[in-house]
Amino acid sequence: MKKTLAILLFSFFTVLTTFAQKSVLWYEKPAEKWEDALPIGNGRLGAMVFGIPGKERIQLNEDSLWPGGPEDWGLAEGKRKDLELIRDYLIAGAHQKADSLLVLKFSRKGLTRSHQTMGDLWLDFDWKEITDYKRSLDLDEAISYTEFKSEGYQVIQETFASAPNQAILIKLHTTHPDGFRGLIRMDRPLDQNFPTAVTNAINNNLLEMKGMVTQRGGQLDSKPYPILNGVKFKVLLLAQNQDGEIKATDEGLQVNGAKEIHLKLVAETSYYHREFEKTAEDNLDEIAFSSWGQLQQAHLREYKSWYDRMSLSLVEPATDDTPTDQRIQNIKAGQTDLHLEKLLFDFGRYLLISSSRPGTNPANLQGLWNQHISAPWNADYHLNINLQMNYWPAEVTNLSELHMPLFDFTDGLIENGKKTASYNFDMQGAMLPHTTDIWKIPFLQAATAYWGSWIGAGAWLGRHYWEHYLFTLDQDFLEKRALPALEQLTLFYSDWLITDPRDGTLVSAPSTSPENQFINEKGQKAAATMGAAMDQQLIADIFTIYLKSNELLGKRSALSDKIQTQLAQLRPGIQLGSDGRILEWDREYEEPEKGHRHMSHLYAFHPGAAITQSGTPEYFDAVKKTLDYRLENGGAGTGWSRAWLINFSARLMDGEMAYAHIQKLLETGLYNNLFDAHPPFQIDGNFGYTAGIAEMLLQSHEEGIIRILPAIPNAWQSGSVKGLKARGGFTLDFTWESGEVKTIRLHSLNGRKVILFADGSEIDLELRAGESIEMEF
Repeated sequence: MKKTLAILLFSFFTVLTTFAQKSVLWYEKPAEKWEDALPIGNGRLGAMVFGIPGKERIQLNEDSLWPGGPEDWGLAEGKRKDLELIRDYLIAGAHQKADSLLVLKFSRKGLTRSHQTMGDLWLDFDWKEITDYKRSLDLDEAISYTEFKSEGYQVIQETFASAPNQAILIKLHTTHPDGFRGLIRMDRPLDQNFPTAVTNAINNNLLEMKGMVTQRGGQLDSKPYPILNGVKFKVLLLAQNQDGEIKATDEGLQVNGAKEIHLKLVAETSYYHREFEKTAEDNLDEIAFSSWGQLQQAHLREYKSWYDRMSLSLVEPATDDTPTDQRIQNIKAGQTDLHLEKLLFDFGRYLLISSSRPGTNPANLQGLWNQHISAPWNADYHLNINLQMNYWPAEVTNLSELHMPLFDFTDGLIENGKKTASYNFDMQGAMLPHTTDIWKIPFLQAATAYWGSWIGAGAWLGRHYWEHYLFTLDQDFLEKRALPALEQLTLFYSDWLITDPRDGTLVSAPSTSPENQFINEKGQKAAATMGAAMDQQLIADIFTIYLKSNELLGKRSALSDKIQTQLAQLRPGIQLGSDGRILEWDREYEEPEKGHRHMSHLYAFHPGAAITQSGTPEYFDAVKKTLDYRLENGGAGTGWSRAWLINFSARLMDGEMAYAHIQKLLETGLYNNLFDAHPPFQIDGNFGYTAGIAEMLLQSHEEGIIRILPAIPNAWQSGSVKGLKARGGFTLDFTWESGEVKTIRLHSLNGRKVILFADGSEIDLELRAGESIEMEF
């Protein structure tokens, strides 16, 4: 029902009154393991702060520390004739033969080449009788603190990663009459007992660590493949003291009696700079004489320019008198905790700001933070949901520019993917693999077809270009960045499609559903088929996006005409089975894992937008049946899988379902430092959670529609939001009380028509560029 409301128009920006809620992770004991430590980062440089009195460990990371290089490995050996044989097998129903040949000819199988730690900074000081201990991470300031008393005297450590100064900065202060006494040192783990870095004290105030990344336990084609070269790096640590003494030794810098020390750490690599050693020296020279106040203020101004763009409050401010790890334990005991729910939302934004900045590499499977020489799953880039989920919060939570590293990375991957499309498949455009790394390898990997022989990554990444345009309406981006990428991806899928002899439609073949299998008519487990649901949905999506982009830019070509024809002939990726569920494969096969953690056949619902309540209500209902079936059969894994379910539930506009998955994630999916416990640590669950909360508060995926509080649970009785983004170039602030919307402020960047659904009202609006509307309900 449409209601007439009193609406005030404004052409300037005003801010709704919101409750200020500080977001701080804090603990009453030091980190006992890496997953207890607190992360800091500036997009490229990062660290994990343990906060251990007398034996402090600050584990260091840099996003380009990888073994090998871009020209190390060639493509798989497969050619077009091998592809045709695989397709013949599929047409004949010989799925297992197709799986085997797909891996044999087109995959480089098991592969180990990992993002690696930069090493550790150790602060070995002589503290006794430790009392009044507290360590914390202030998300509003991106500063980590460790505070305690030694023999009754105050000791404080303050640590942050500065983007403007490209440094990790540490201030040590004590009132103890003996000051700091001990050793400052740096080292890096061995690679299979071989040293990987050398540390020297250059003078009484300067430590240097130089090395090169190797991977002696490397693997290619499921066989040992030692990698003895890689990115080179240089780390410099300047220790400045006003009193006491710092002296160079063979072990590091010996400190005696200093009551305040400023540590300034810079690091550069051969990945970013040909003359990386000189660049590191120049960077240190620039901050050597800067005061702590100057460095901290520069950091705060820059960080807050990102973080303060939006805020969320779920409860009125109260004293935060419960440590974060205890809050998690309380959840496990059956309590609810709105403060922790909001804290974890803010933590997701903090992690994105800290691991992805314009000009850096995109956030990997662990964002930026990794203590290993050989990390779980190589801490690389998995493109069948994980990398994409890392960037789900970027646009909606007002961090649009932080999306750019993903586009830079994808542009490079597309260039490499052209080689795969041409050499292996004799096709145009670019083929993007299921998994890649910093060198943008474009071939399939994994020793099994169900795990790593999926070809849908390009289309999924292509949607991210489109989403950036939908949120920003940046025509220049659409024409110069998005369309060239979309065209290469579309060219490949256009050539990839074949006619299915069973029904005459166009299908993807071979086609898999990521990391899942089916049981064919012969009773065999298999992965490859003709036109799995996700591939069909993705290809329809990228074709539609490509056509819409051309239309918006007033372009038409032979390719766009061809794609229009192929789209009409494409077999729908949304087909219902006999029980009303959306099919995952081309036929209603038996499923060996009925509760599988991937829900790939629901891509068209989320993060796609082909299934909506307003546009396809029959499929909207089928999504619910599909999810219910997965859950009834033990589905919903930890980490990213649970986070995806929060987003699905929000799109279903089922606040209680979404909230149940939030509680389950808090109960089973968090380490003490709020990192996502898949396990092991994968950062995608953190980003997916933040995106899911935003989806519960605001939805704009239906064309021309914005929904306020579409999936609010009963537990969120009152709250406020400032600075959430909606597609169409809108920014929204709103408040609610007793579950009902009270105020809304809608600002239009470009001028646009929109239908606003809020508090039972359906409001038609048309705003001019730069205009704002405020409403009271």
